[in-house]
Amino acid sequence: MISSDRMTPAELAALLHFHAEAGVEWLLEQDPVDRFAEFVQAKAARGNIGSQAVQKTQTFVQNDTPRPSTNRDTSNPSGSRMATSAAAVPQMAIPDEQAIVEARFAAESASSLAELKSAMEVFSGCNLRNSARNMVFADGNPSSGIMVIGPMPNGDDDREGVPFSGKQGQMLDRMLAAIGLDRASVLLTNVIPWRPPGNRVPSPRETDICRPFIERQIVLAEPRLMLVLGNFAGRFFFGGTDTIHHMRGEWRDVPVGGLTIPAFATLHPQDLMSAPASKRLAWQDLLAFRARIRG
Repeated sequence: MISSDRMTPAELAALLHFHAEAGVEWLLEQDPVDRFAEFVQAKAARGNIGSQAVQKTQTFVQNDTPRPSTNRDTSNPSGSRMATSAAAVPQMAIPDEQAIVEARFAAESASSLAELKSAMEVFSGCNLRNSARNMVFADGNPSSGIMVIGPMPNGDDDREGVPFSGKQGQMLDRMLAAIGLDRASVLLTNVIPWRPPGNRVPSPRETDICRPFIERQIVLAEPRLMLVLGNFAGRFFFGGTDTIHHMRGEWRDVPVGGLTIPAFATLHPQDLMSAPASKRLAWQDLLAFRARIRG
């Protein structure tokens, strides 16, 4: 084990960055903690709370039932009993189906990107937001007519609150610059607005909950063209289980909210960083995308 006091600031920063990318969000404490014992205690506490809630509910039902006796205590009005009972019952998690309905309602109620962002910031139906630092919304020029859509925020995006930050963002900047574009001339966004823990792939339910938000973004921005990056985003818009190597290099019409938008898929910046030989394929795709812009 390497002691942190023997590391240079640069080495320590690199180590912390590595842990953040790996999804590590908690540091070790000075003294050992028995997490198993904590779990048992927490479980017992929840059991006590549930038992108390049942007892109070039963008491409320008994007290609220009309009785023939004229000596019944009326010092506690029914409204007070209702408040006591409601406060005692634990809050339930929102079911996935209800969360999808609420997400759709929140998205469709927004008449501008600013309103949509505000609605997403207060939306609590997706569990991904519980582990994310920031909600990552669209960035760039909404009236550009060009929308670049990636899969989900990474660790850098999550820290900065901006899509395509860090090294992946720098790679994307070079990709755009190669065809005469930059962040100010496109609208950058992701299918999923919250970073999944450890950069895992979002579950189908999480994807369904987030779908109304990205679709509403597209409708409000009304892009002429979409550049879709990577496996997850490609499958999200085109369907199927093909890899990006099978989806890339071909224009497809994507129906969204009454609009039909030409979309073109290519490799994600991370793909190019992991396999530099793929830059040749990405360059071919970017040239085809530029030709469509100029055409």
